[in-house]
Amino acid sequence: MSADAALDKARDGLRTAILSGEYLPGERLVEAQLCERLGVSRFNVRAAIQELAADGLVKVERNKGAHVRKVSIDEAVEITEVRMVLEGLVAARAAAKVTDAQASELDEIGLLMRRAVSAGEFRRYSDLNSRLHSLVRGIAGHSTADGIIETLRGQLVRHQFMLSLHPGRPAISLPQHERIIEAIRERNPKAAEDAMRAHIASVIEALRDMDAGEAR
Repeated sequence: MSADAALDKARDGLRTAILSGEYLPGERLVEAQLCERLGVSRFNVRAAIQELAADGLVKVERNKGAHVRKVSIDEAVEITEVRMVLEGLVAARAAAKVTDAQASELDEIGLLMRRAVSAGEFRRYSDLNSRLHSLVRGIAGHSTADGIIETLRGQLVRHQFMLSLHPGRPAISLPQHERIIEAIRERNPKAAEDAMRAHIASVIEALRDMDAGEAR
């Protein structure tokens, strides 16, 4: 395996583990364990940790080592405000570029999301939520916005997971997602951007409500 491939394997493997919740916020990242888990050298593990620290997923402290970075509700709200602007841009671009085949795929995801909510399968709904947003970004093909959104999403993984399981949240967000799908299918960039921004604004409100509930 080349040096570049080994680093990619280490970085991508660790990022996936963090985003999937295998490592919790604040959890220490032990180099020896990561070497064994990822099948790479300590040099590559250290380099991967530094790259993920630059992305905001990991925090490295002198004499304490590395751990998964904790993100406060206040910071989560700020990050989501940035996402609102970027994802609105992406939705508008998707509406201008969507093909018939992609529109059908959006419809299919929307149908699966409705079924998941009806069945109370909220983890399934959360997975479909991620799939929908990923597809919209794929249709838009805006590589710069896509990269930034993916980095921001990684920093919010814990909050997004908790939010997806919050009582009543899927039933609120489902019609919002359906409006996004409809606007993109109708190839209406302004409506798509407005629908996406309204959805993300609702996420911000839900984060604040969740924080207030925990405070009580």
